[in-house]
Amino acid sequence: MFKATPNPPETDPTSNDPELESRKTKEAADRALDFYLGPEIPKYFPPKARPIFMVDPTLDDETLLVEACESLSSANAMAGNIANSVKGPERKPLLALQQLIMLNELLVNRVLDRLKLP
Repeated sequence: MFKATPNPPETDPTSNDPELESRKTKEAADRALDFYLGPEIPKYFPPKARPIFMVDPTLDDETLLVEACESLSSANAMAGNIANSVKGPERKPLLALQQLIMLNELLVNRVLDRLKLP
C-alpha cells in the first residue's frame, strides 16, 4: 500500500517551538490592536498611563476652576429640576445631592475669588 505523505512528514524544526509561536502571535495581535484601537499617547504621559479622559496640562488654574464652576452650576440646575419633578420620599436624596453640588460650587467660586491673576 502506498502512503500519500512521507513517514514522518518533513517539518521546519523552528515551528515546533510553542513559546516562539505564542510570542509571535501575541506580538502580531498587539500590533493589530494598537493599529486599529490604540489612540495616540501624548508624550508627556508615562507609557503605562493611558488616560481615558485627559485634561489639557497646559491650561492655567483659572480656566480649570471656571470650567469646574460652570459644570457644578449646570449639575446644580439639573438636580434642582429633577428634585422639583419628583414627589414623595425620593425627593429628599435629590435635594441633598443638589445641596452638595451647590456647596462645592461655592467652594470653587471662593478659590476663584482668591486666585491672584497675573
